Amino acid sequence: MANEKVTSLEVAALAGVSQSAVSRVFTPGSSVSRKTADKVRAAAEQLGYRPNVLARSLKSGRSRIIGLVVAYLENYFYPEMVERLSNELQKVGYHVLIFLAPVGSTNIDQVVRELMDYQVDGIVMASVALSSDLAARCAATGIPVVLFNRAHDDANLSAVTSDNVAGGRALADYLCSLGHERIAYIAGFPEATTQRDREAGFVAGLTAHGQTVFARAEGNFDYKTAQAAARELFARPNRPDAVFVANDHMAFAVMDVLRFELGLRIPEDVSVVGFDDVPPASWPAYNLTTFRQNVDVMVQETVAMLMASVGPGMSEVRRLVLPGQLMIRGSTRRHGPPR
Repeated sequence: MANEKVTSLEVAALAGVSQSAVSRVFTPGSSVSRKTADKVRAAAEQLGYRPNVLARSLKSGRSRIIGLVVAYLENYFYPEMVERLSNELQKVGYHVLIFLAPVGSTNIDQVVRELMDYQVDGIVMASVALSSDLAARCAATGIPVVLFNRAHDDANLSAVTSDNVAGGRALADYLCSLGHERIAYIAGFPEATTQRDREAGFVAGLTAHGQTVFARAEGNFDYKTAQAAARELFARPNRPDAVFVANDHMAFAVMDVLRFELGLRIPEDVSVVGFDDVPPASWPAYNLTTFRQNVDVMVQETVAMLMASVGPGMSEVRRLVLPGQLMIRGSTRRHGPPR
């Protein structure tokens, strides 16, 4: 029997249950006995029946889809985040619709408008900015928005971030404790709050040790741009003896240039630290000292915020800043030179 011709009424007749029971079996979160569910699913399998999710969403007013706007997927942090977000949302009967909006893109508002056209029940903005006007429009239409790994000056937007200031400071403290005196910084995208906060914490940490940033370049959270930044900083005769790179994705690019183009040893000639603790950071090829963001907790809190806001009566705005952890590995020397 062709799928499109099979109805829930036919499934109900074969299973010996009511049509509403069939509906409950295929509605996430609905209450139905195991015996009834087994009979309905067996009948559906036999007939080749699949529920029409779109039609159901029109009736209920809920698409059970969360829109995710992500800047890029080259950075291991985001594929990890997407996988965890998808898994957490599936637990509560939701799915993810992904839209890409590269860092620095000028069409973010258009992307969000397209998401709204898909009747999503909520939007997660992962490391991309959202205009205050569009945020207000989302709120007016009852679509909750949560910023992930990014904050915003608009007090009406909920956000989940790590403590980027504390992370930057912890990395400065650690490099100074090793005896480094020429500590450079490779920045991310200038307009990102993560970049701003990590650098602010790093500068404050250096200041507390009587130091300043020895040299600075911008990598824009981009692999090739970070490579160019590394060449720029380490071409000088009096090169840095340590460098904080604003995320691990760029740190890998920097380490590759230092070792394979410039012939420098890590950590003997220069210590390198990053931020995020993505999976390759612990691989022997990089063994990167970095500041860990707890992706699992960030995702769980993001989903909790969304679920509290979906439906009638928007919940209060929340700004959650989560602690991270310094992960010390082999890209930094263990003991500083005599002072």
